[in-house]
Amino acid sequence: MGFNAGDKIEEVRITPDKYLPNRYAGASLDFNPIHVDKELATAVGLPGTILHGLWSMSQVARAATEAAGNDPTKVKSLSAQFRGMGQPEVEVVVTGEVTEVGDGTATIALEAAQGDSRIIRNSTAVIETT
Repeated sequence: MGFNAGDKIEEVRITPDKYLPNRYAGASLDFNPIHVDKELATAVGLPGTILHGLWSMSQVARAATEAAGNDPTKVKSLSAQFRGMGQPEVEVVVTGEVTEVGDGTATIALEAAQGDSRIIRNSTAVIETT
């Protein structure tokens, strides 16, 4: 895998269906009502149920893994900041740019967004390139 600083990685695009928060709640055991109860979510001022932050971060991890040739063992580190609330039925787009290359690794700055809402920001992945 040859990377240069400034290279863009391939975008990851996924549209979570309206049932995703319920399925993810079951898988993660995070049944916070803002994820699974639309009535309660709107009562507390949200537009509806919201995606779990860790599901959104997993899409960033997916983009890093794909950049690493679909080999998860080559993803050496991943960090992210949760900065927005994702919603079901709205496409999530993960983008990334290589910021540094050296010593058999590439550092990639990543972000996940839904339209103008940047739900994961300041994310960095270090992947092995050898």
